[in-house]
Amino acid sequence: MMEGFQPWLMISRYIATTKKDADRGPMVRLNPSDARRRLLEDGELVWIYGPRRHELAILVFDDTVTLGSVVARDILGVAPTEVVRIVKHDFDAGRSTSNLG
Repeated sequence: MMEGFQPWLMISRYIATTKKDADRGPMVRLNPSDARRRLLEDGELVWIYGPRRHELAILVFDDTVTLGSVVARDILGVAPTEVVRIVKHDFDAGRSTSNLG
């Protein structure tokens, strides 16, 4: 059963940093209107579901990003023009040991 409407977003730009860069690490920039649709807040930790894997990243609001697209920085498994889904991380979810054997 689907929990909510989460439309896909296209990666319009990918930023790869180097060790010399001051600002590094997984981050996504999203238009504030798209973020409000997904009940996301600026600076929040979110899941990025791509075609090959999913990762945690920090969300930053950016008015220059067009609706329906996202700018990704240092997120493995995604590339420009691919579609991703951004989902709020659930810190309140119960922990289970059923997958430990």
